[in-house]
Amino acid sequence: MKNLTRPLLLAASLALFSGACITQASAAGMSAEQAIAAAKEARKQASSVDGEWRDTGKMIQKAEALLKEGKTKEAAKMAEEAEIQAMLGYMQATSQSSNKLHI
Repeated sequence: MKNLTRPLLLAASLALFSGACITQASAAGMSAEQAIAAAKEARKQASSVDGEWRDTGKMIQKAEALLKEGKTKEAAKMAEEAEIQAMLGYMQATSQSSNKLHI
């Protein structure tokens, strides 16, 4: 039972923190351009700790393409999703490297 305590606490804290990040990113109400810039910045941060997820870059490219097509709402939504992915990748990488956990 003692061996499960640390991973369970980590999982619970990640769930709470990721929920706060998701709410913060979605509630921002940014323009599509701002959302894309925020996603790129979050991607850069995740990449700095080798935490970039596979589809984050593709999502940003799709958001840029949607913006060029004039679909600003869809572009903003896609960019927000990419930003969330980048934030979660950053959290995953930092939590696993600092605690040396490989769950």
